[in-house]
Amino acid sequence: MSDFLRRFARQFGELNKDNLQRLNELYAADVHFTDPLHDVQGIGQLHSYFSELYANVSELRFDFHGFDQIGEGEGYLRWVMSYRHPRLAGGGLIRVDGCSHLRWRDKVYRHRDYFDAGALLYEHVPVLGRAIAWLKRRMG
Repeated sequence: MSDFLRRFARQFGELNKDNLQRLNELYAADVHFTDPLHDVQGIGQLHSYFSELYANVSELRFDFHGFDQIGEGEGYLRWVMSYRHPRLAGGGLIRVDGCSHLRWRDKVYRHRDYFDAGALLYEHVPVLGRAIAWLKRRMG
């Protein structure tokens, strides 16, 4: 069980549009952050990415349920992200399972998120969502 991972998850879960300066406490200046939709280099770009993310949602929450350290300064967090966006799913709550692979020294310098981008976004866009649902039915 990693104290670093638990502390990081708690502090990350407290982030919101009004306290994004706290990213500096969590991430190294040269952080490399990747998710299925973005690839961000450096703390400045990370601030911009998170500012845009929080500006476009009406609610965003992470519930962490797995803390797996796999080596010195390396581990995984498992989580469920819940969010509302006024133009997706009729403004309803969307929940997505995912995990984060982190590498750190005193702060995280590599953060890679794994999640289903369709479940996060594409399936909730009106026309595209119906097409994806149709494809899933045909393939299943």
